[in-house]
Amino acid sequence: MEILLWLVPPVVVTAVAMSWIGWLGREGRGEVDRDVAVRRLGEALQREHKRRKPPGYAAPTPERDRSTGIAVRASRNR
Repeated sequence: MEILLWLVPPVVVTAVAMSWIGWLGREGRGEVDRDVAVRRLGEALQREHKRRKPPGYAAPTPERDRSTGIAVRASRNR
């Protein structure tokens, strides 16, 4: 039992820190107006997302088959 006594201070510090952060964060989240949230979502969905092209000097990446994660050994003929 004495060997586990070194765990007490870290457990107490962790519990106090979790309680403190929970107490600080409880009022920090205000409700967003529903109309504002819908407007923001609409704007984000209408925005056109552009994909970046690789620079002209970059070599194209070859298409490879995706691995299934199953290793298969070559069979031996006896």
